[in-house]
Amino acid sequence: MTAMSSSHISLRSLPRLRPRLPRLPAHARRFHDYIRGPMDRGTYKVPLSSPKVVGAFSSRGQREYQEDASSIQALQLSPQELQSSLARLKKPAGWDPSAAGSEFLARQVAYFGIFDGHGGKQVSQYLAKRLHVLVEQVDSTSISPIVEWTKEKHGGYFKRWRGGALQRWTQWADGKREGEEIKEGKGNEAESGQGKTLMTLEERLTLAFLEADKEILTSIEKSDRCGSTASIALLHSLDSPSQPYWAAKKLAVTIAHCGDTRVLLCNRSTGLVTPLTERHHAESRIEASRLRRMGAGLLVSDSYGESRWMGAVENTRGFGDGRWKPSGVTVEPQVETRVIDGDGHAYMILATDGITSLISDQEIIDLARRSLDPSRAAKTIVHFAEDLGASDNCTCVVVPLAGWGDVGGEDRTEDRREYRRRHAETMNTRMQRM
Repeated sequence: MTAMSSSHISLRSLPRLRPRLPRLPAHARRFHDYIRGPMDRGTYKVPLSSPKVVGAFSSRGQREYQEDASSIQALQLSPQELQSSLARLKKPAGWDPSAAGSEFLARQVAYFGIFDGHGGKQVSQYLAKRLHVLVEQVDSTSISPIVEWTKEKHGGYFKRWRGGALQRWTQWADGKREGEEIKEGKGNEAESGQGKTLMTLEERLTLAFLEADKEILTSIEKSDRCGSTASIALLHSLDSPSQPYWAAKKLAVTIAHCGDTRVLLCNRSTGLVTPLTERHHAESRIEASRLRRMGAGLLVSDSYGESRWMGAVENTRGFGDGRWKPSGVTVEPQVETRVIDGDGHAYMILATDGITSLISDQEIIDLARRSLDPSRAAKTIVHFAEDLGASDNCTCVVVPLAGWGDVGGEDRTEDRREYRRRHAETMNTRMQRM
């Protein structure tokens, strides 16, 4: 990809891009390290380590330690499972795996994860190295054992838990999922034909999160007092033949999310942001409903007006934090899949709360709109948070989509950002004089 007016990643730019990419050792060149795309004869591959393909940048902020982590991978998932999950959406999406160009391309799913640890870096680092492996490898035979283990290990809130998104695979398969009504016809579909043996993508992700949490709680020292949020995004091309995520015109985007890390989508024509996650704090709509059965008196506000579950817990979904699991803290992810027009979106951004606690969603999107490549965009966002005096760790991942480099609309937050930067500089100068 040349520097340019065309910072947009295209198939034509890839041959020029390839010679400048860092070479990986032979033992590391696995399918997890690169994305494939179709050619007239076979496929080409591009390493995910390329700063042109995805941007990732971190800063410790004013902390002496780094508890954030991120992970960028390419997975291979069952085409039948992906197809079945698309057919079960509220607005079912058709996709023919046989038209993808090859079995490899039909299975290819890009994975982006961001993890904000607390109480130490052990859990977030573990997730960065392990969660994508579990997403790829889990199967339905481990559902009943993990549900039983979770109930017995935690008790309390989980005594009445029936597996949530995994309930149809458990002994409570005929009942309603706790907290919601089963959609008419959905249960019958799930128990007939392929649905009986195929997990949905939501079930796969939920199972992977539960298995990872079990591994953390049984293998990481002091995991009852440390933990991590997690937001992962899976991008799967629905084009025929299948194109890499940065060139796909039709793209399935699946988000699995626990905590307050953010995933944001930029509209190409307007430059407006679409949030793909919501914060899992006790006072939020979805969490307030889930936790209500534990008792109204468990939500306590501190002297700054910030609410804490049990007077101590900010995020009511997350990994680790074993001592709070009986009180309702869960690792079950909120999972949502949507099909988007790749050309209609410029990029997706994942960010930890060291950034999002200081910068609005629209400001984050606007900061990336003029960047020549996603790596520069990620640095620009983190550096702006530092300019505002970020005290927490800051991590940002920028994923270019087919509309990259051509964001329309106006930069709505430019004046506000400049004012905030000047104000922060003035305050810093005053502090230095004191």
